[in-house]
Formats: sequence, structure tokens, C-alpha cells
Amino acid sequence: MSELFDTDGAIYMASRRDAVGCRVGLFGVPYDGTTSFRPGTRFGPAAIREVSSGLESYCPQLDLDLEDLAFADLGAVAIPFGAPEPVVAAVKAATQQVLALGLKPLMLGGEHSISSGAVAAVASQHPELVLVQLDAHADLRHAWLGAHHSHACAMRRCLEVLPSGQLLQIAIRSGTRDEFSELRQSGRLVSIEQMAAALSPLRGKPLYLTVDLDWFDPAVMPGTGTPEPGGYLWSHFAQLVDELRHHQLVGADVVELAPMLDPSGVSSVLAAKVTRSLLLLLGAA
Repeated sequence: MSELFDTDGAIYMASRRDAVGCRVGLFGVPYDGTTSFRPGTRFGPAAIREVSSGLESYCPQLDLDLEDLAFADLGAVAIPFGAPEPVVAAVKAATQQVLALGLKPLMLGGEHSISSGAVAAVASQHPELVLVQLDAHADLRHAWLGAHHSHACAMRRCLEVLPSGQLLQIAIRSGTRDEFSELRQSGRLVSIEQMAAALSPLRGKPLYLTVDLDWFDPAVMPGTGTPEPGGYLWSHFAQLVDELRHHQLVGADVVELAPMLDPSGVSSVLAAKVTRSLLLLLGAA
């Protein structure tokens, strides 16, 4: 593990470094090389870990406690600086190693461009994998600012490595005319009101959830690089958690926290709480 992961720095509450006997493997990817508006998501994984001790390990909604879950915080993926392609490849290799240990992966970003590496690794083990996206933006561009693996192309790249082709894009509220035309014609766009009904038929299938934190409204999540008004609250995320209790969640990521853009630290705490919910869902599935 030492070649792929750097274990210096903070550790997520109630976790361990040793993966033996664990069910979930958490790791960070401190990368924001394709950021096109406000940088700083490379500091997201460390911030989530640092504030996590301010939360209780117990989740009243799920009636589950991290103290009862054997999970490992494996550290940060050792990534090169610069172009995104080697980073995506490193993320895929790291996720494959997490899976080889018998763990379900939970990745902390970093920007959204990294997700395709993790999705590719999980999909190779679960060919029927369904990808569920929480995001303000469609992320369906073929390229952006000259980058094929830009954060604005995250779902386009994920679709290329998703054998099932099944992607649900929940409550997307920003994108180009072409992206929204594709969203509507494909049937992948799901409103908050349709969320449970759209997910219910997928019970029993392996799911991967990618959470771009700008899905939340800037009023509660100002610490993100591309804030978009008109977003969602914790109560909306809790609705999704209620449905995911009935699903086979096999992997997830939480991306796009830029902690330095929110001096209050509230954005980091929200991200850490999202992480807690996903750890418990992954551990229980």
C-alpha cells in the first residue's frame, strides 16, 4: 500500500490505517489541476478528515455508529502534478488495490475529474454497475478548455468506462443547451421528486454514488469551486440516504470541497457528514 498511498496527516474519525478485517476503504485524492473557476479542492480531503472529529460517530437517521464499523483510512493517493490523465490512472490503480483487499472504496476529492478512474475500477468488478450522480452541473462535455479529462467532462468520461451505460443524474441544474438536450432525451435526468421512484427499480443492482458537493445550495455549501444558486439542503440528501438503505452500494466518492473558500468551516463539516453517511451505507450494504 505504501507505494500508492501517503499516510501522513489527519485520519477520519473512528477509522484505522490497517485494512485487515475492514469492510470499507477510504482514501483521498488531493488534485485540482483542471479547475476552471476557483481552485482549492486539493485541500478538500485533508479538511474533511480534520473536521470529522467534530461530528458524532453515531448517525440517528441510519441508527448506525462508525464505532461499530471496521473501516480503514488508507491515506492520500500519491499523484503526479500536472495533467489529469496520469492522475486518473493512479486513481484507477488505487481503487483496484482497495477492491483487491476486499474493501468497498470511498474516495474523497479533489475535483470531479478523478471519478472516472474509480468508476472504471469498480465497474470492472461489477459489470452491471449503475452510476448515480449528485451535481449542480451535467459534466457531459466532450472536452473543456483543451482538457479531455476536465472536471466539466466527468460524466462523459464515466460513461465511457461504464459497461451498463446506466447513469442517473439527480436534480442537475446547470449545463449547456446541448447537455440538457442530451439529459432530457436520454431519460437520465431525475428530479428530486422523482428520485425515490427512479432508484427503487434498481434495488439489488450494484450502485456507485458520486457526490459533487456543489449539488448543495451555496447557502449551506459556499466552499466549492463552482457554486450554483438554486441547490439543495441536507434534508434532500437525507431523502436519498433513506432510499439507499435498500440498495447495494458498492462504491462512492465525495468531491469538489474547496475549504479555503469558506472561512466558517461549515462546508467542510457538511462534507464530513456526507462522508459519514456514505461510510455507514457502504458498511451496511
